[in-house]
Amino acid sequence: MIKPEFRKDLFAYLGGIIREMQGTALIINGAADHVHLLVRIRPAQSAAEIARVIKANSSKWVRAKWSPAFAWQTGYGVFSVSESNVAAVTKYIAEQEEHHKTHTFQEEFLAFLKKNHVEYDERYVWG
Repeated sequence: MIKPEFRKDLFAYLGGIIREMQGTALIINGAADHVHLLVRIRPAQSAAEIARVIKANSSKWVRAKWSPAFAWQTGYGVFSVSESNVAAVTKYIAEQEEHHKTHTFQEEFLAFLKKNHVEYDERYVWG
C-alpha cells in the first residue's frame, strides 16, 4: 500500500528515477494501491526495462525509508498516448483520488482493456 505519509515523496522519487533514465515525467499520481505515470522516454529504452528500474529502485527506497514490508505487484500496464491526448491523460491522472471514490483500480483497468480491445488472461491481470 502507498501510505499517505510517504505518497508525495514516493511520487517525487519516481520522477527522479525517470530523470536519471533521461526521460521526462509529465505527471505522477495514484491511489493507495497503484500509481500512474505519464512519461516521455527515449526510444532506445523498452517499457519493460523502465518498469523494472522504477519498481526495483523505488521499492528499495520505500523499504529503507518508510515501510519495510512495501512491495510492488509483479505486473504492470503500459500504454502509449498520442500527443493530442496528453492533456486529457494528464487531467485523468491528476484526478485519481476523486476517480477512485467511485471505481476500483481493478474495475478501471478491466474497462480500459475491454474498451481498447486488448486481449488478456485474468489469471495474469492481478498477479
